[in-house]
Amino acid sequence: MRALVIHAARDLRIEEQQITDPQPAQVAVRVKAGGVCGSDLHYFNHGGFGDIRIREPMIPGHEVAGEVIAVGGEVDGIAVGDAVAINPSLPCGQCDFCREGLPNHCSDMRFYGSAMRFPHVQGAFCEFLICEARQCVVLPAGIDLHHAAFSEPLAVGLHAANRIAETGDGLTGKRVLVSGCGPIGCLALMVARHAGAAEIVALDVADKVLSIAAGVGADRTINVRQSAKELDDYRGGKGYFDVALEASGVEAGIRTCLELLRPRGVMAQLGLGGEITIPMNLSVAKEISWLGSFRFHAEFAWAANLIASGRIDVAPLLSATIPIDEAPEAFRIAGDREQSMKVQIAFNP
Repeated sequence: MRALVIHAARDLRIEEQQITDPQPAQVAVRVKAGGVCGSDLHYFNHGGFGDIRIREPMIPGHEVAGEVIAVGGEVDGIAVGDAVAINPSLPCGQCDFCREGLPNHCSDMRFYGSAMRFPHVQGAFCEFLICEARQCVVLPAGIDLHHAAFSEPLAVGLHAANRIAETGDGLTGKRVLVSGCGPIGCLALMVARHAGAAEIVALDVADKVLSIAAGVGADRTINVRQSAKELDDYRGGKGYFDVALEASGVEAGIRTCLELLRPRGVMAQLGLGGEITIPMNLSVAKEISWLGSFRFHAEFAWAANLIASGRIDVAPLLSATIPIDEAPEAFRIAGDREQSMKVQIAFNP
């Protein structure tokens, strides 16, 4: 089979890999669709991010869906021919965090396409994949697997909604600010709309993604680079928004959210970035609840089912589908925010 392998920054190769048979609790999947994520782009463009570096050839990719072609002898509930979304997260189930019900913080996590541990955890950008049966969510026959491959990033947005709900609040009836309208920001926006938010305002610096945000549920969009003065509409009193979904990961976006949240507002931080300086006095004086939101767990199956049922339509976010033979071009386009939202690779058309 063919797989995409990153050897170093800007060194992405299409290589032949050996196909193995599934073990008793595993399934073999013919991968159909794989979405290029921000972390994949970091590995491709820079060889890693922060202190995390590629130290051996690694297959990237963790947003995938496909068709089951073989099942192990101990597998129940999954059959050859089933369409499946594949959860890239494989917590150990034994560590303290797993036993506490926090598997997304597993001390021995194996997450597809990650150089956080060595040997690296190989990813899912390959034509055929062996995975644990418990990673698979079976989908209705006839589903568009390119849509199903959005299950992983949608689960990130759903986890943020659950983190907000844990505060005793939620998104229903709330005035919501979304900062950063890439795929995660737009999917979080769609979660807020699905949950019944009363009003959603979306911020970004790129008109392309803002136009998509408007199409998937934003009541108003503001290009903060070109039209920052429009933010003054929400600065009166001590702020306007009940909830902020911060997906940019940049200091300016975080500061804007803190400024525009009303007292005792809630901010869920989805975006990852470097070290920043924050207005601590503002955060304390407003009694802002600032929540980190990292990955997901149970939300993956929820996301797959929302997509399969049509209750959340991810189709507007799919910018391009590019065959595996042109994978470097897929990565290039995926990194251009004025050209694309979500780019996927077709492995077995």
